[in-house]
Amino acid sequence: MQFRLEPEEEIFRQEVRDFIISELPPSWRTTQGHHSGLETEEEWTFYRSMMRKLGNKGWLTLAWPKEYGGQADTIKQFILSEEVYYYGAPGLDMPGVYMLSPVLIRYGTEEQKKQHLPCMASGETLWCECFSEPGVGSDLASVSTRAVEDGGTLILNGQKTWITQAHRADWGFALVRTDPEAPKHAGITFLLFDMKTPGITVCPITDLAGMNTINEVFFDDVRVSKSNVVGRMNEGWTVARALLGFERSGIHRISQARRIVDLLVDYIKETSYHGEPLSKVPWIRSRVVDAAMDCEVARLFAYNIAWLQSKELAPPLEISMTQLVGHELQQRVADVGMQVLGLYGQLERDSKWAKLAGAIEHFYLTSIGATFAAGSSEIMRNTLAVRGLGLPKG
Repeated sequence: MQFRLEPEEEIFRQEVRDFIISELPPSWRTTQGHHSGLETEEEWTFYRSMMRKLGNKGWLTLAWPKEYGGQADTIKQFILSEEVYYYGAPGLDMPGVYMLSPVLIRYGTEEQKKQHLPCMASGETLWCECFSEPGVGSDLASVSTRAVEDGGTLILNGQKTWITQAHRADWGFALVRTDPEAPKHAGITFLLFDMKTPGITVCPITDLAGMNTINEVFFDDVRVSKSNVVGRMNEGWTVARALLGFERSGIHRISQARRIVDLLVDYIKETSYHGEPLSKVPWIRSRVVDAAMDCEVARLFAYNIAWLQSKELAPPLEISMTQLVGHELQQRVADVGMQVLGLYGQLERDSKWAKLAGAIEHFYLTSIGATFAAGSSEIMRNTLAVRGLGLPKG
C-alpha cells in the first residue's frame, strides 16, 4: 500500500473541495451527515441537482472501466467520497453508483448495462437497496420475500425494512427467494425493479434522530420481468456478496467522524472554563487526541481497501475489518463528543442553545443506528476471530 497520494490526486482533492464549498448554500447542515436535512422538496431538489452536476463532471464514474466511460481510477473515487462525506454534501448515490454499478458491469447483461449505466453516470436515477427484512439483518441469507415465476415474469410478495431513500428512489434492487427448497444461501435471486411498479408500497420510518429517510417497502403481487435478474436465477448470493464488498469498504462513516473531531478541536480551543481554554484540560485534550488518532487509523484501513480495489483485489477479511473499525469509530467519537459538550451535546440541532449546531446529538444517534446496521459488533468480532484476525475490545 502507498501511504501518500500522487500530486495529481492531491490536485483532484483540492478541486473537489473547492467545488463542494462553492456549491453548498450557507444554510446546508454540513455537520449533520450525508442524508440529513433531506426532509423538504427543496432539499431533495438540491440533492438531485448536485447528482447531475457530479455527473456532468464525470465524477460519478471515476472507478468505472474506460470502456464504460469511466477513468478506471478507484483512488480518485475514494477521494471524492471522502470529501463529500466530510462536508456532508449531497449528490452521491451510494446504492446505485458506488454499489450497484460495478456489479452490473461484472454480472449484468448488455441490455441492463445499456439501460441503467448511462442514467447512473449522468446522475439522473436514484437507487435504493432493498435487502434487510424484519428479523433479517446480519443473517441476510435468511430473506423470505418470495418471487414466483410466471412465464417471463416474477411475482414478488414480501416486506423489506430500513430502506434508505426508498421514498425518493427511481429504481431499487433486492434479494428475493426464488427456490424455498434450496439451502439458505442458494435459491436467492438478485433483482432490479422500477419503484413505480404497481404493488410496491413505501412507508416512512422516523429514526432516532427524527429523520424520515428510511422506510419499509411492501411487495404485493408485484410483477417484474425476468430480464431484470442480475446474474443467474437462484445464484443471487454471489452477486450480493460482491455488492456488499463495495458498500463495506466505503469511507463515509470515517469521514463523518473526522469532521466531528475537527469540530471538537475548534470547540475546545475557542471555549474557556475558569479563564482557560478547554484544550488545556488534560482529560479533554487526551480524549480528543485519542479520537483524532483513531480517525487516522480507520482512514488507513479504508485507504488500504481502496488501494487493493485499484489492484482489482477485494479480500473479504480486510473489507469486514474496515467496516467494523468504521462502525466502532463512530461510537467512540460520538461518546467523546458527548463527554466534552456535556448536557449541551444532548440538544437537538434546532435548539438555540445547541453547540456545534447540534452535530453531536445527531452523530450520537447515528452511531447507535450504526450498531444495528452492522448487525452486531460482537458478531463481526467473532467472525474475524474465527479466522485468526480478532481485534481487541475497548
